[in-house]
Amino acid sequence: MPALWIAHVSVTDEEAYGKYAKAAGPAIAQHGGTFVARGARYVQLEGKDRARNVVARFDTLEAAVACYHSDEYQAALAFAKGASERDLCVVETTE
Repeated sequence: MPALWIAHVSVTDEEAYGKYAKAAGPAIAQHGGTFVARGARYVQLEGKDRARNVVARFDTLEAAVACYHSDEYQAALAFAKGASERDLCVVETTE
């Protein structure tokens, strides 16, 4: 069953986070992820507002989790740590 990787992000260091974004995209693509939304317009209706919202689609929940734990993504994530506050979850779709 397909799954969505959903991230809500507040960037605190644009330069470092830019390095993360540059490296994370190819890592996500390498694991079959495709971006559905990435920093697009949004309306916060409930909860904590984070200015950057990203949704990527993967073939399975397991593929999304494997991507997160991959060496390539973890190398990219090192740039985001200390440069952002993030919430990230992976949820299966109902397709």
